[in-house]
This record gives sequence, structure tokens and C-alpha cells, in this order.
Amino acid sequence: MKKSVLTRYRVMAYVTGVLLVLLTLGVIAKYLFKMDGAAGFTSVVGIAHGWLYVVYLVCAFDLGSKAKMRVGRQLWVLLAGTIPTAAFFVERRVSRELEGKVTDPAPAVAEA
Repeated sequence: MKKSVLTRYRVMAYVTGVLLVLLTLGVIAKYLFKMDGAAGFTSVVGIAHGWLYVVYLVCAFDLGSKAKMRVGRQLWVLLAGTIPTAAFFVERRVSRELEGKVTDPAPAVAEA
């Protein structure tokens, strides 16, 4: 498995995780504290999280298929983007497990 597959997944896990935490805080501010401007914030962050979650799903599925993950494990990785802060923990665990399987592309040798 190439390192770029793991890197893409890691970036999207962090982006999705941050947006989901922001969305959760926005929803709390909107409904619990009834703050002005929270409705617009949750709308923008919700749309961004929704679209980027689809990209996260593609990256996570690509990682799972290339790493030959079990179906249950792959489902947990896919669902991690829907639970606030879960993406951070799942990403860290998956990255540790797959670091041994990652191969760096061979550096190009310059010909004289």
C-alpha cells in the first residue's frame, strides 16, 4: 500500500473531525444557548461537513480496500466521521496499525 493512501485518509479524518466538532458546538450554541448567528454558522459548517464527509468516505474506503481490512473494521472507520471526536481516535489507531504496511515509492535514480 502506498503512503499517499494513508496520508489522504489521515488528512480527511482530521478535516472531517474538526468540522464535526465545530458543527456540534454550533448546534449546542444554536439550540441550548440560543446565540445569535449560530444558525448561519451551523448551516455553513453543516454543508461543508456533509460534502467533505463524502470525500472522507471515499478515502477511507480506498484505504480499507487496499489495506485488506475486515468488513466490521472498515465500517467502524467509515462511521468515525459521524461521531464527534471519534475520527481522531480511529485515525490514530489505524495509522499505527498500518505504518508497517506502508511502502515509500523508490526514489528516482538520476542517469548520467
